[in-house]
Amino acid sequence: MKKYPYQKKIVTFGGGTGHFSLLRGLVELNQPELISAVVGTWDSGGSSGRLRTELGVLPPGDIRQCLLALMEDPKQRQVAQKLFDDRLGDVDGPLKGHSLGNLIAARLEHIYKGADRSVEAERLLFRIRAKVLPVSISELNLMARLEGGQEVEGETNIDLRGSKDDYDKKKITRIYFETNADPNPNVIQAVSEAELIVFSAGDLYTSVLPHLLVAGVKEAIEQSKAKVVLILSLMTKVGETDNFKASDYLKNFMYYLGTKNTIDIIIANSNGLDNEILKVYKKDKQQPVKVDETDCRKIAPNIKIIEKPLAVYHMREHLFRHDPAILAKTILELN
Repeated sequence: MKKYPYQKKIVTFGGGTGHFSLLRGLVELNQPELISAVVGTWDSGGSSGRLRTELGVLPPGDIRQCLLALMEDPKQRQVAQKLFDDRLGDVDGPLKGHSLGNLIAARLEHIYKGADRSVEAERLLFRIRAKVLPVSISELNLMARLEGGQEVEGETNIDLRGSKDDYDKKKITRIYFETNADPNPNVIQAVSEAELIVFSAGDLYTSVLPHLLVAGVKEAIEQSKAKVVLILSLMTKVGETDNFKASDYLKNFMYYLGTKNTIDIIIANSNGLDNEILKVYKKDKQQPVKVDETDCRKIAPNIKIIEKPLAVYHMREHLFRHDPAILAKTILELN
């Protein structure tokens, strides 16, 4: 039996590749049974969106990615990733284009009559010791209000609006759900018992902040004795965080948490990119997120800011990503 150097009760909130990298590192260093990954349930695009509309199940895409990240055996993870990501492109009919991993999740939800029970069943099926918890078991539709009052409906439309030809650079002023978002009681319980609560890097308005719109989540965080950690994204995102600095992220978290000094620690990357790579990102209208420490301290005077070389540039894929092991070690070493 593998011995783990860390034994901390950790709850993570997030989505996408930022959450994946975080969990991938944590499960290698921290006792897996003590990790609870909280997952959003408002995805409206791709296979997840279709299954949500056609079958009335919770969107399984982010859940699938968390399950993959938390598989401890690399050979198991490699096979599972190929299976989960198989898009059934060679079939005709209603299954065409669906991810097989999403179909497994949808069928388990049908069998077990509930998203929370089906995720637990999938965790047991793949022998995943860490917990994966949908933040809500309600059907949720994310909305964004822009400067001037215009509204954008659906997670995918908010997520992709920066890539459209008619993108007008209006900032997002507010996000909300169309209906009440009831919490998963297991999430509230995990937060109340946590030693560390970590918000992963990721799309601010579509992957990370919406967790705080679910009833009872921000209250549970406020009442928790855990340290609350924000992992700063590596790059800005067109349509969501254009020209954002660390203080802009912090302002948004303070707004949705509804209290001062709830974020205890910001973890930021100090790795630079060479000029040629920066030019490529600039063409995509992205730039590294800068840490404006003075402005951050005006918002939260007691905040601790940790800057370390946390990221790796993968030249072949043109991807700038957090190194899972270094990121996890930085978090787990926090006092």
